[in-house]
Amino acid sequence: MDDVVIWAEDRCSRSRGAEALLAERGVVPAVVRYLETPPDLAELERVVAAAGPDALRDALAAHPELIERPVVLRGDRAVVPRPPERLLVLLDGD
Repeated sequence: MDDVVIWAEDRCSRSRGAEALLAERGVVPAVVRYLETPPDLAELERVVAAAGPDALRDALAAHPELIERPVVLRGDRAVVPRPPERLLVLLDGD
């Protein structure tokens, strides 16, 4: 299983659990410490396509703690204002 890649973080118990399960199965994945080496936009798009938008939507609905926050909505647009100045795009976008 040369093609197994895991995005994980050492401080995350679920990451450690997934890595342990892979090891139990004899799978040696390529490990991406995504907070140290964030994926670029193309890689994120590839992962979203591979997981399927419905799978991501379902995961966020089942585990709302995964939602990046805050989220500010205005009409049919939304922004995650991190840093807060990103709100200006939403407020001044008229």
